[in-house]
Formats: sequence, structure tokens, C-alpha cells
Amino acid sequence: MVLSALLMLTLMLPLSAQGVPLEDHGKKKLNSAELKRKAAPAKSKAARAKRKSGATKVKTSLINTKGSQAAHYNKRPAAMEAANTIAAAQQLDAVWVRKVIGQAQYLPAVVRAVTPPAQPSSRNWATYRERVLTVQRIEAGAAFLHEHSATLARAERQYGVPPSIVAGILGVETIYGRNMGQFRVLDALATLAFDFPDSHPKKAQRQAYFLGELEAFFHFCHSSGYDPLTVRGSYAGAMGMGQFMPSSWLQYAVDFDDSGRIDLFTSVPDAIGSVAHYLSVHQWQRGMPTHYLLAANALPADLGALLEPDIVPSFTAQQLEARGVVLDATARRHTGLLALVALPMGESAAPHYVLGTDNFFTITRYNWSSQYALAVIELARAIDAAAQNRP
Repeated sequence: MVLSALLMLTLMLPLSAQGVPLEDHGKKKLNSAELKRKAAPAKSKAARAKRKSGATKVKTSLINTKGSQAAHYNKRPAAMEAANTIAAAQQLDAVWVRKVIGQAQYLPAVVRAVTPPAQPSSRNWATYRERVLTVQRIEAGAAFLHEHSATLARAERQYGVPPSIVAGILGVETIYGRNMGQFRVLDALATLAFDFPDSHPKKAQRQAYFLGELEAFFHFCHSSGYDPLTVRGSYAGAMGMGQFMPSSWLQYAVDFDDSGRIDLFTSVPDAIGSVAHYLSVHQWQRGMPTHYLLAANALPADLGALLEPDIVPSFTAQQLEARGVVLDATARRHTGLLALVALPMGESAAPHYVLGTDNFFTITRYNWSSQYALAVIELARAIDAAAQNRP
């Protein structure tokens, strides 16, 4: 479901857990007829039994991105060599894998999306918040809570995650399945695996990550019965209502409607259960607050040591007070660790600060971004309030 921690830490653009920037959600929803086309078979039953459950690493040394890109990858020796490696690792027909990768198309728009801007703009929590907490998302979220209350309650009983948090994530990611992405996932992953921009400071790591996701995508398609030529998602290859990357779909997606098949494109129960399951696996703690607010004068002048751990909870309430942080009575009673989280407010204004708990940190496992986490939380609260006021 989510991108790896390495990807989250080093990607230049603010991505969602599944690789979709908030301003770049796709518009085309995949229909069920496209999704149910049969993928190619594995070599044999014995091969299927041997096929590995997770994606293995494809050698990035095979990739040469110099020179002009072909419209299709069937003319790229490195792509064909990677296809052979993927086929061997996943026990798939090499001819089929080469044929599919050969039909992948280079997408300039995808390269532009991951290319660092020449002059990066300063981050601004207020702007980010305004983009997320729209009337459309809040009203859609309240309707979602009402319509799927039984499924959300079942997910909370099983995984401990409140309905509004699940709804907040699905609202931020795709507005409840309305905007799941318009890129063909095969094209997006091939472009990022074989033609990641040279200007990116983390090119080698990013390229290796997306090559692994391309392999995971073949595993996903074969094991789930999806046609790799028709599946659509974000420019980074994230799929479904919750924008799961292929490897995350394989690890964390669940069949919450007991249909015998995991479908995050059209099954709302599967999407709800999978998001809740993911947060649970990443140590969501039932009943714990996500964060505590701080008064404007609650911080000491020297914040260096307090901010050094970033969003990782590292201090007890008593340790924070000893370092000069003024806590209210509720925060003082918190028994776990806390993080001083700084949310930038642009170049000229002072940051906005909150104290993040372990549950705040868990939401950042979906997207390594304090802005994303607080946006999900505030959207969840707005949805809850709107749902209570529904007639």
C-alpha cells in the first residue's frame, strides 16, 4: 500500500502513501470489465508453487538511460534484460513478460512529475491544508461514513482504527475512488524504472525502487488476474481507492468483503479493510490521540535538540517539560513518547508546531509527511462533525 520508508524520506515531491501528489490525482476510473481480463499463466503448477511471494531485486546495473527514449520499450535491450530477470524471479513465461514490457510506453509527463524543480517553492501548511480540507472532500466523507458505517465499524473492531481516520485517508488519496489515476501503471513504472531523470539527487535509489515495483506489478497482475496492459493508477504506479503501490498491495491489501478476491478498485469494503490493516500493521494504538496542540508561547527559544528526531516520537512528557516545553494537562498525562512536529508556514512566517504521538507517526507510514498526517487528521475531524450534522 505505501511507498517504502526510503522512498518517502528521499523523494523530492510530497507524495501520498501510494505515490500520488495531492495536486496530481488522476481522473479516469478503471471499469470492472477492464480489470477482469485474464493475465498470462505461469509456466506450470510447480512453477507457481515456487514463485516468490514478494518482489526480488532486479539488477539496476542492467539499466542504461542515456540516449533518446523509444516510444515503446521493446527496442531497449536493458528493458528486455530486466524482463528476463523478472520472469525468472517470479517463475513467469519470459516471452510473455518481454512482450508486455515491450508494449510499455515512455511517458514524458511522468518524468516531469518526478523531476525536481529548478527553484523549489517553500512548503506552507496553511496552503496544503486548504487544498485538502475542501467542501467536496468533507461532504463526500460524511456521506461515506454514513453509507459504509457498518463496514467501518467492523474494521475498527478488527484493527482498532477509527472510521474517520480511514475515511480521511481515502478522502485525501482519491476522494473515495473518484480520482484513482489516469496513467497506465505499466507505462508509469517502466518509465520510472528505465528513464528516471538524471537530475534527481536520489536517482539510483529511486530507479531501484521502481524497478522492484515493476516486478511486484507482474506478481500482482498474475496472482490477482489483472491484465497488466489495462490497469491504471497514479504517475508513480499507485492503484485503487487507497493508492497502494504493487508491493504494498501484495503485503497489506485484504479481502474484507470475503469475495475470494482483493479488489481495491471497486470494492469499498476491501479498500476500508486494507487501509485499516495497513495502519494496524504499522502499530496504530487503539484509543490513543494522534497529537496535542501547543500554545504560541509554549516552546523554548532553542528547539534544535527537540526537532532533531523529526517526526519520530522520542521524548516523554516529563522530558519535554524539562526542556522548557509548556504542556497542557492532557498532554502531560500522555504515557507514551512524543515528537515535536514543525509544519512550515512559508518563508516569512514561523512554523506551526504540534506534539505528535505514536499514532501520528503511524499515519506518516502511509506518507512520510507531517503535513499529510495532520491533513488526514483534520479532514477526519471535519468529516465526523459533518456526519453528525447530517439530517
